[in-house]
Order: sequence, then C-alpha cells, then structure tokens
Amino acid sequence: MADYAIGDIHACLGSLDSLLQTLDFDPQHDRLWLTGDLVGRGPQPVETLRRVRDLGDAARTVLGNHDIHCIAVALGAGRQRASDRLEPLLAAPDRDDLIDWLRHQPLLIDLPESGYTLTHAGIAPQWDPATAARCAAEAEAALQGDNLVGLMNHLYGNKPDRWSESLTGWARLRFIINAFTRMRFCRADGRLDFSCNGPPEAAPKGLYPWYATPDRRIDGTTTTVLSGHWSRLGCRQGPGYITLDTGCLWGGQLTAVQLDRSPARFTQLDCRTNGASA
Repeated sequence: MADYAIGDIHACLGSLDSLLQTLDFDPQHDRLWLTGDLVGRGPQPVETLRRVRDLGDAARTVLGNHDIHCIAVALGAGRQRASDRLEPLLAAPDRDDLIDWLRHQPLLIDLPESGYTLTHAGIAPQWDPATAARCAAEAEAALQGDNLVGLMNHLYGNKPDRWSESLTGWARLRFIINAFTRMRFCRADGRLDFSCNGPPEAAPKGLYPWYATPDRRIDGTTTTVLSGHWSRLGCRQGPGYITLDTGCLWGGQLTAVQLDRSPARFTQLDCRTNGASA
C-alpha cells in the first residue's frame, strides 16, 4: 500500500489521471491525500468532483479557497467570475449532491502514523497542532451546519488578519478559513498579509512565507505540514513543511509525494496548458 499527497488539481482531470497512471495507483490498496482546490479555473469541474468522490476512502481532500468560493457561488453568496469556469458544475444535474459532498470535506487532515498534517494553504504561525485541529473542527462544523448561507455571506474579506482566542462569531470563522485556505505571507507578528502572491524571494521586506514566520509554533518537531495553494512558490521542502502546488493549471506540473517512503519520494507530471485565464 502506498500513500500519495498530490497538489492542486483545479479541475484538470486529464492531468490527474495521467499522474495516477504514472504512479500505478491502485484504489484497492493505495490512498490519495489531496491539497484542495479540486475545482476553479480548470476545464472539468464536474468530472473532477465526481472522480474524487467516487474513489471513496481511497481519496481524501481538504478544502481550498476555490472550493469554498464554488460553494458560495452555488448558494448565491459569491460573485461568479468568468475565470472561475464553474458553469458546467452549476448546470450539472447532480450539482446539489456535489456541492453538499464538497462542503463536508475538512480543512485539516492529521496523519499521525506518517507524521504529516494536510491543509490547503498552511497553518497559522500562532497555532500549535492542537490549536490548529480545534480551529479546523470549529470551522468545519459551520461549513457543514444549517447556516451555511450565513457563513458564506460573511466569509469574504481580509480582516481580522491576526489570530486571537478572543475572536468570536463571523470574524473568528473568517480568520480560521482564511488561514487554512488563503494564507501565503505573514508579518513578523504572525499577521496574515494578502498583498503579495509571488515567490518569497520577490516579497517586500517584512513579509515571511507562513512556514518561516518568526516564532512559528510548528517547526517540524511535531508534524510536517503538506500544503498547496501557492503555485508561484512551487514544490519546496524544509523543516516542518512540504509545498506541492506546481501550477498544473497554468501548464506547469502536477506533483505527488509518496509519504510512506523515507525520504519522501516526489513524482511530477508535465501538464499541457489547460486554458486557464488570469
């Protein structure tokens, strides 16, 4: 049995299928752990959601920011952009079932047997593993609860940008979901900064990639965080983190890492341009 984590798919099902063929993936024996953004801007949102859902226990995904935006659009709480390419999903006969399945996916998956934690964007610098798990469970309960439309109507925005246990209500949930799905850079005090999405080497002074923020609580001694979301960062590995979004959507690569090997083994598939618009 092999365990593979795979970076952002963005509805590029052909690339996923090709990578799984390269890996000789067997759903009867192997498992996939996906970094989220199953949909958004790619050509096959309906088929991608169906494929991952139908893999059952052989595939688990966390929610990405594009997945959550898709839920909001489907509920009428988010503004659809032409670049989202969600029309096939919104018109699908099983759209409600797919959206319901999507909203029941977690924000964080802990893999203690292999020493990894899976999220879409990363883990806020102020959170230790226990706090991250507790915050994820809190937001997941809201995403799966009876007032999903209310949550989606209050979700968009960059504030609050710093964690505090005193946060309550929609502001608290917005920070938690932003940290798990939108975070890239932080200030030295752990404040989230959404002004930049380029590589760390090109960032303005005073911005740190989330995994290199001073006094970060997860440093690799407790768990290694697997994340996607940041295609201009690419595949990097360091103390306590592995990043896996390598821009498949933009004609880059789709990256898998085999987690049950030591050291972890990477496989990358070159992706043809998927017709994404900026």
